[in-house]
Amino acid sequence: MEKQSEASVLVVKSGHEKIWSNGLDLDWLGPLVMNKEIEITKAFFYRLNDFFKRIVMSPLLTVAAINGHAFAGGAITACAFDFRFMRTDRGFFCFPEVDLGIPFLPGMLSLLKKSIPNRPYVTLALTGARMTAQQCVDEGIMTAAYHNDELMDKILEWAAPLNKRRIIVSAIKAELYKDIVRIIDTEDPPIIESGRLNV
Repeated sequence: MEKQSEASVLVVKSGHEKIWSNGLDLDWLGPLVMNKEIEITKAFFYRLNDFFKRIVMSPLLTVAAINGHAFAGGAITACAFDFRFMRTDRGFFCFPEVDLGIPFLPGMLSLLKKSIPNRPYVTLALTGARMTAQQCVDEGIMTAAYHNDELMDKILEWAAPLNKRRIIVSAIKAELYKDIVRIIDTEDPPIIESGRLNV
C-alpha cells in the first residue's frame, strides 16, 4: 500500500452508511474458541496484532475518518491511528467488552492508552459507556467532529498541508510508539480453556 503511493497521509473511512467498524466477527471467532481450535485462534490473534502494528508504525500519518459506529475492536482499531475524526450526526464510540465478557489483551490496552486520556479511558473500558462524537472531542479522544456531509472535506482540508517526509515520520513513530510495539511483539495470544479466552 505505502509503496504504491507518494501520499504522506492515509485516511480510512467506511463504505457502510452507519458503521465504521464493529470489530471482530464473533460469530466466526466464537465457535473456534468453543471448539478449542487453538492453532487457528492463536494464528488469528497474531494476525490481528500484525494489523494493529502496521497501522501504528505506518510511515504515513494515519487518520481514522469515523463515519459511523466504532464499537469494540473497531474502536480499538481507531485508537491505532494517529488521529481520529468522527461524524456528529450518527454513531457512537464504545468498548462493550466488559458487557460481552471479553477481556482486553495487553496490546489492545496499549492502543487505548495511546489515544484516550486517563479519565475517559477508565470510564470507557470499565463501564462500556457509549460516547457521542462531541463527547469524544471534549474528552480529547477525537481531533474534531463534523456532520457527515462535510466530514471528509474537513479532514482532507486539515490533512492537505501535512506533507511530511516518511523517513522522518517513521523515525519519530519508532520512538513515540516503541512501548506499544514491544507489548504487541511480546504478547502471547490468549489460552483457550473450557471454551473461554483466558488472558
